[in-house]
Amino acid sequence: MNRYICLGFDIGGTKSAVLVADTVGRILCREEIPTGAPRETLERLFEIASRFPRAALAGISCGGPLDEGKGLILSPPNLPGWDRVPITEMVSRRFGIPTALMNDADAGALAEWRFGAGRGCESLVFLTFGTGLGAGLVLGGRRYRGASGYAGELGHIRLADDGPVGYGKRGSFEGFASGGGIAQSARAAALRAIERGETVAYASTAESLASVSAKTVAEAAFAGDPTAIEVYREAGRRLGQGLAIVVDLVNPERILLGGVFLRAEALLRPSMEEVLARECLPGALSAVTISPTGLGESIGDYAALSVAMTLIKD
Repeated sequence: MNRYICLGFDIGGTKSAVLVADTVGRILCREEIPTGAPRETLERLFEIASRFPRAALAGISCGGPLDEGKGLILSPPNLPGWDRVPITEMVSRRFGIPTALMNDADAGALAEWRFGAGRGCESLVFLTFGTGLGAGLVLGGRRYRGASGYAGELGHIRLADDGPVGYGKRGSFEGFASGGGIAQSARAAALRAIERGETVAYASTAESLASVSAKTVAEAAFAGDPTAIEVYREAGRRLGQGLAIVVDLVNPERILLGGVFLRAEALLRPSMEEVLARECLPGALSAVTISPTGLGESIGDYAALSVAMTLIKD
């Protein structure tokens, strides 16, 4: 593969980044800004990019839903106001270079396969495990999209008839195993404890429930709060339940988890592994390695770079 200089845009719900990198994986320039309304955010990103070294290709990683073929961002739930934004055309016209758009979960899977913990394997599943739960699949050494581009929407799988809401569905995999879902479960558990007159480290009063997040609950769990520990134990059980479906259905070499799992693996893994051992086919479970992403908090940068690299023809 020839070496190219690539322009990357990582569009996130709270922050967005623009970077220039080469196809070996060296980040040459990078700047991050808060994500706001689309016009203001993109104009600021474009202005920053115009000061960077000139690139030959551009890639955009963004949470879905998207229309990759038309280059449109289609009202993602974490990007209010980003309705049918023709981002591929905007980047291509502004910088005069070929541009591609991809769902952040698929882009993350490619990034881990090219540069991270998935290097050298033929099959991997990457789960974002952030505010929501998206997944990307690399099978047979290639990104797998499915018949209509919806492959990997694991967050939509229903694991129980009731439970926290994720992906618009109560009791879904995303509801149980995402930052937003863990926060919902933690608020419900704290409210029950407060009503019994018990003390909860991450929410001392009913009025403080609004500020509860997966991060604050993890901090309380690491400090020994029993309610927080149980919230994460249940999230781990549900994570194991969902991953057992993936292991038996896809039989991948590696499953890589980002986001919350990166920061709270010790709280999630024990109960996750208990369920996996009980639910999975032994031959499938013995073949898979389940670990945090190799790229860590830099995965968004490498995801955008990996999208640009899909445009390379040689």
